Amino acid sequence: MDTGPTDPTDLALVLSGGGARAAYQAGVVCAIAERAPELSVPILTGVFAGAINTISLAAHPGSFGESAKALRDEWSRLTIDHVYRVQVQGVWRPALRWLGRRLLRREHATVVRGLFDMSPLCKFLSAQRDLANIEAKIGRGDVRAVALSATCYGSGETITFVQGIDDLVMWERSQRKSVRQPLSWDHVLASSAIPLVFPAVQLGKAHYGDGSVRQAAPLAPAIHLGARRILAIGMRPVWGRRRFQRNAGEYPSAAQIIGTLFHAIFLDALDADAERLERVNRTLEGLPAGSLPDGLRPIDLLVLRPSQDLGAMARPHWNRLPPVMRSLVRSIGGQREGSADFLSYLLFDPAYTTPLMELGYDDTMANWETIERFLAGG
Repeated sequence: MDTGPTDPTDLALVLSGGGARAAYQAGVVCAIAERAPELSVPILTGVFAGAINTISLAAHPGSFGESAKALRDEWSRLTIDHVYRVQVQGVWRPALRWLGRRLLRREHATVVRGLFDMSPLCKFLSAQRDLANIEAKIGRGDVRAVALSATCYGSGETITFVQGIDDLVMWERSQRKSVRQPLSWDHVLASSAIPLVFPAVQLGKAHYGDGSVRQAAPLAPAIHLGARRILAIGMRPVWGRRRFQRNAGEYPSAAQIIGTLFHAIFLDALDADAERLERVNRTLEGLPAGSLPDGLRPIDLLVLRPSQDLGAMARPHWNRLPPVMRSLVRSIGGQREGSADFLSYLLFDPAYTTPLMELGYDDTMANWETIERFLAGG
């Protein structure tokens, strides 16, 4: 869609969830920065692992190109030990206590705080970035807004935490709203905390978890923050649905079921929201010039997707997991063909993430003409 002359302040980068799959985003961003070294991206939004990439780009003191290279370098060093520690007792002990109380007819609440401890991720990220750089870049005019979304367990709402220029207008809609406040590492951990897998994170008086859980409109924060052009990086392959599998007739393993649930939570919303935005754009195109309803405007959207199945790429590397995790994965059938989607969310290992970055880089170069036209506003 031709929206007239390109405004360099209206471009947004939307980074969705996907756990270790988010290494693909690092490869895409690096390729874009290499081909467009003067590019500026003033609006950055992210959720789940996309929140990690978003904050890494926003908190780097240099240009978009320099921050993209730094992001790639961080992913090349990132291992499971830098992201989480396995704390199986965090789940099994409460479960056993609950069972004992049920048997003894003692009804007391049991709190399950997650299978993994995320404190290593906070330590790793804080050693790479100074969050004060976000406000400095806002002051220089390099960044308009940075937004991370999380789910409030108390209200069930999706809360988008925003740090940006003074004249940003906050919003409130059904089951989602924005809150202006300086971003912290706790915001990143909250946005990334898969329910039950990772502990909830307290922000103020409320506890929060993964922002993808109830985020039906992942493109909305960027639009509210003034984007007229949105570049989104999805995690679902270009062909959409998984190709027919040889084991499709077999009863699904627990890992395959969990992987399907993870897809529904973390991947499906972007596709659905992109379809809605395209329908709105087509409707607006059919209206006479100058008759657009208040608050509505065409939004250029380009969703970049991997050319390969990122889940299938994880399966050969399942034995790179820590021993306790390997036992867990084996017990739920995660090593079986068709069950690797579950693995792909937790396999923070260079054996898996490096090929993802390479794929993201190659896919971007292969589609550069389309991307270049989009960035130029054509």
